[in-house]
Amino acid sequence: MSENQYFKFSLELLLVPLFAVLGIWTVFWVELKAGINLNAYGVFPRHLSGLKGVLFSPLIHGSVEHLYHNTFPLAILSLALFYFYRPKAWKVLLLGWLISGLLTWSIGRESYHIGASGIIYVLASFIFFKGVMTKHYRLIALSLAVVFIYGGMLWYIFPIEEGISWEGHLSGFLTGLLLAFIVKSTVPAEKKFAWEREDYNEEQDEFMKHFDEDGNFIENTSGADDKKISIKYHYKKEKD
Repeated sequence: MSENQYFKFSLELLLVPLFAVLGIWTVFWVELKAGINLNAYGVFPRHLSGLKGVLFSPLIHGSVEHLYHNTFPLAILSLALFYFYRPKAWKVLLLGWLISGLLTWSIGRESYHIGASGIIYVLASFIFFKGVMTKHYRLIALSLAVVFIYGGMLWYIFPIEEGISWEGHLSGFLTGLLLAFIVKSTVPAEKKFAWEREDYNEEQDEFMKHFDEDGNFIENTSGADDKKISIKYHYKKEKD
């Protein structure tokens, strides 16, 4: 499969980011409209009742600011995942959702952990490490873009600010790294020129035949002696 066929954009790719963003905003709107608080459906570590948060916590946000900060990274990174890793995208997303939630449940403080940031860290971590591992120039460029845009997120896997679930961030980061190793993805072979191939024979290369051993251009005069060259002159008489 060629690169153009593998990395092919379609409107279907927009559906996942669109539904992800609509999902978290709809849940927040329902909370406001109904006057309810769904924080109890977040991850509550080491309590059986808190396991339901593994499924529901990424959809729940505590404020508009919290929701806003997660919206754009979720949309951009999920789009990147489905565009560049389409055959394995659903596997990465679903496993990342479950594993990061369970890890947060295992290591987190006894408090409700909510928000889509855990998923965002899964996506950022997976895209970065997988791109480096594949050594494909497009995926490496994507990895560098993730570092450039979201590199500052790395600090928040440490407990540097109260009120932020650094455990959820760390769980997402480690989960993305794990998935980069265990999820096998195929990438298209890079297009190679004739001289880059292992079976390349310089003597059979039509282009190289125009040069001698010292790299000087050789004018192709084959067949020139077999043809008679005639030059005809036409004169125009001047009028008196």
